[in-house]
Amino acid sequence: MPTLAYAEIKGIVFDLDGTLYVCDRFAAEIQDAAAAYIAGLKRITQAEAGLMMTATRRRLTEESGTVQTLSAVCTELGGSVQELHRFFERTLRPEALLVRDERVIRLMKHLSENFSLYIYTNNNRVLTARIMNYLGLDGVVCGAFTIDDTWQGKPDEGMVQRVLEKIGLSPHEALFVGDRYDIDLRVPEQLGCPVYLSQNLEQLLRLEEVLTPSLSADRIAVPACPPAVRS
Repeated sequence: MPTLAYAEIKGIVFDLDGTLYVCDRFAAEIQDAAAAYIAGLKRITQAEAGLMMTATRRRLTEESGTVQTLSAVCTELGGSVQELHRFFERTLRPEALLVRDERVIRLMKHLSENFSLYIYTNNNRVLTARIMNYLGLDGVVCGAFTIDDTWQGKPDEGMVQRVLEKIGLSPHEALFVGDRYDIDLRVPEQLGCPVYLSQNLEQLLRLEEVLTPSLSADRIAVPACPPAVRS
């Protein structure tokens, strides 16, 4: 993205999983947990559920032209997004697999000196809080928007508009950062938000460098977090 596109940014809205951390083992555990949920629902083996989910995701992606989320796949198979996430809360153990990265903590702290920071994720509030706390990132964000807010996963234009309203920023003032363009970034970009695709930690850590030209010595101090979204 051209440097000038960042000139008026006041806040940054980050995706969480795959963006602020990358952990293949935990991503696999999430997929396994979803397969276990579907297996219980369908009274089949977890292996059979995994194959069914793969085929369903492929079909939905072909029909829609965009990669489908885990929530969408489980819903298509007769599951409930709410029940799926309650199952996640009971079974997932991110603390056993994630590794705190001091470089990411420093990045977020530096960014928080010039921008108000937020999380917008398809994860649920309980797991989001646990992940952010374990990674040492909970103290630097103004608040989090999670799937619990509407039980409607990304991409969701209505939710992006709600996020902008809650954080009090116009589209051109809010940078959205995510690892999946179709899911995390396409809708914000269509609404006029600048976006940044980050699919590994190296790309995430370059974000401050990319944003540096938009900062100046006379930049106004970072806006206070709106009370409605404070952690």
